[in-house]
Amino acid sequence: MSARILVVDDEPGVRAALTQVLEYEGYEVRAVASGTEALTTYASWAPRLVLLDVKMAGIDGLETLSRLRAADPEAVVVMISGHATLRDAVDATQRGAYDILEKPLDTDRILVTIRNAIGHLTLREENARLRAHVERHGAIVGASPPIRALVAQIDRVAATGARVLITGENGTGKELVARAIHAKSPRASAPFIEVNCAAIPGELIESELFGHMRGSFTGAVQDRPGKFELADRGTLFLDEIGDMSLAAQAKVLRVLEDGAVTRIGGRTSRTVDVRVLAATNKRLEEEIAAGRFREDLYYRLNVVPLTVPTLRERREDIPMLVTHFVERMAAEAGMTPRPFDAMAMERLVALDWPGNVRELRNTIERLLILSVGAHVTVADIDRLVAGRAAEVGGGLGPIGGARTWEEFKRTAERTFLLHHLRRHDWNIAETARALEMPRSNLYAKLERHRISRDH
Repeated sequence: MSARILVVDDEPGVRAALTQVLEYEGYEVRAVASGTEALTTYASWAPRLVLLDVKMAGIDGLETLSRLRAADPEAVVVMISGHATLRDAVDATQRGAYDILEKPLDTDRILVTIRNAIGHLTLREENARLRAHVERHGAIVGASPPIRALVAQIDRVAATGARVLITGENGTGKELVARAIHAKSPRASAPFIEVNCAAIPGELIESELFGHMRGSFTGAVQDRPGKFELADRGTLFLDEIGDMSLAAQAKVLRVLEDGAVTRIGGRTSRTVDVRVLAATNKRLEEEIAAGRFREDLYYRLNVVPLTVPTLRERREDIPMLVTHFVERMAAEAGMTPRPFDAMAMERLVALDWPGNVRELRNTIERLLILSVGAHVTVADIDRLVAGRAAEVGGGLGPIGGARTWEEFKRTAERTFLLHHLRRHDWNIAETARALEMPRSNLYAKLERHRISRDH
């Protein structure tokens, strides 16, 4: 079934033009003229993505965005503005918008943004399915000394009620460690509730954690429990805790001290029995020194510290991980389970893997999809793992074949962008932040180089 897109704009001409363009591209479209209609249609029709005008009569676009995200924190919304200011862009981003486009709308830019947004949503859903699979089967793959030591630590700490702070680079498997602790704990039959502190706008994180009462703020149309309540008698996993606002940190500290939560707008507290696990890729000691993280909360969370090793520290596990991913992709996605020949495996072991296990998994998927022989060979890796073959042997990789300086620059930029997009799982916002580049500039480069998630 084609993806559903809801268009919200009070200009009939804009609604008609967007509907025509999107339907031509194969999307299923509904168009409404107001924020009130948008809220009703979203609830009944469940679109994959919303294109939402900022300036509208009645409930404006930013208010509609807040209400949509309050009703569905996973809603993917792209804002449209005839005269967007920096303040509008910041406000929309803080309220959870995926991106903001300016009128007059450029068709190519709209389609690229929609493809990327839906790709981001699809990846998020794939990750959710992967998390469900891990929760059911939950093995930590590897037999290297660092992994054996980590598993032994998990076994020891799981039986206790101690809080655990899990640290490690992006893609190392911190969430998998948290799920393993929960699965091996006396709370295994109770809920495991995850909160990604980096993915929730600052003004919504407190509602997400502690819940709210009806009417406590605009968009609070009914009483809603927070994650602490939902995790009662179970485990609450605070992922990317280093990105939580100081205001939310203070309230989390109070819950850890008192064992009770008060919903926003509420007058009474509720006692909760929750084991808190937290994870971060940041150095919290440096965040404390910079005034961005509370020292007292750090000591509350860091009762037992666990560090997840990088893939570079456990290279001997790569063949086992490759076999694991191939078998799982064959079983779950119907991919052809091609074996990797000895030289190909040696090449994978020799690469640096800055994105760690997550990057390795994505690379294996790409190789299984795009390689054509009965086996995956070292030539497949040199051809399909763009920008990575140069890490071994000192060669220039794909950019070495450029014939002119201009071609070299274009090829190098394209390779660089692909590398960082894959490292950040094609999340445009995260990639732009990592490259210290405005998202608009990144979009322009993607269009210029014709880069999409298919690469």
